[in-house]
Amino acid sequence: MYLENKVTKLKQYIKALDSFAVAFSSGVDSTFLLKIAHEQAGDKIIAVTAKSSLFPEREFNEAINFCKKEGIKHIIIEANELNTECFRQNPPNRCYLCKKELFKKFLTIAEENNIKYVVEGSNADDIQDYRPGMRAVKELGIKSPLLEAGLTKAEIRILSKQLGLSTWEKPSFACLASRFVYGEEISEEKLKMVENAEEFLRNAGFKQVRVRIHNNLARIEVMPEEFEKLLQIREKIISEFKTYGFNYITMDLTGYRTGSMNEPLKLQ
Repeated sequence: MYLENKVTKLKQYIKALDSFAVAFSSGVDSTFLLKIAHEQAGDKIIAVTAKSSLFPEREFNEAINFCKKEGIKHIIIEANELNTECFRQNPPNRCYLCKKELFKKFLTIAEENNIKYVVEGSNADDIQDYRPGMRAVKELGIKSPLLEAGLTKAEIRILSKQLGLSTWEKPSFACLASRFVYGEEISEEKLKMVENAEEFLRNAGFKQVRVRIHNNLARIEVMPEEFEKLLQIREKIISEFKTYGFNYITMDLTGYRTGSMNEPLKLQ
């Protein structure tokens, strides 16, 4: 009953917005949001996706395929984050800089299509971590329906399963820039190193994985229960990662967790 109340609140919030563009990445949250939005508002909503080197090609293709399958109008824009020097330098407010520019573009798309608002998929768990991008969302008046409804990631997964969305068990994902230690310059080459490394581990059967990059060192995060599995293919990983450009390959003994690059900030 508690969860049903949240869903009711979400639907009421969406209906009150009337028309809007959904910032769509094909992740767990934005897929669920887009599905519900399309059910409630129909052709009054559109999906907007940024083609970017910060997101793997796989994620981009999944966004395209979902919109085609659901019959949702889908607008794709080119995001050129690396053209901005302050973003490339990777300061602690990197996410703010990126979100601010990206959502400005989404607002322009909405205006050109006579759409009132832009919405994004932050959930109730996202306020627990250091997320400077949320400041950009508030400053630009972007709406966050899942957050307004109080829905957590776990609840969104439950509801996604009920809707028959394959994303209900999709691993959590954040943009590839989050793999960089703050202050290390973000480059096209290093983004590709990370993308290739994570794709290799996913193809090897690891679901929840991060490859954090520290210059030419790879720090692999997997769930603790998969440590042994990782060590079993240690030699393959070393050989493959070196072809991507890594000189050193390490395993993080703490294991996978979101926002591990933010941990030093919390100690300051």
